[in-house]
Amino acid sequence: MPTIHVELFEGRTVEQKRQLAQALTEATVRTLGGSAAGVDILFYDIKRENWATGGKLWCDEPAAPAAP
Repeated sequence: MPTIHVELFEGRTVEQKRQLAQALTEATVRTLGGSAAGVDILFYDIKRENWATGGKLWCDEPAAPAAP
């Protein structure tokens, strides 16, 4: 089964990652078959200063409003 790499800005809570891991695992098993025990998910917390889009660092952009 697959190993899924998730790159995201740092700051997510453990509970958010737990919920995402569960959702990704369920979707993977539903789509590809196999068992949940065979799905590995690796989270990479990236600092905004280490991510750029369109030639601009994300740390130079105003922070996005928090989701409700």
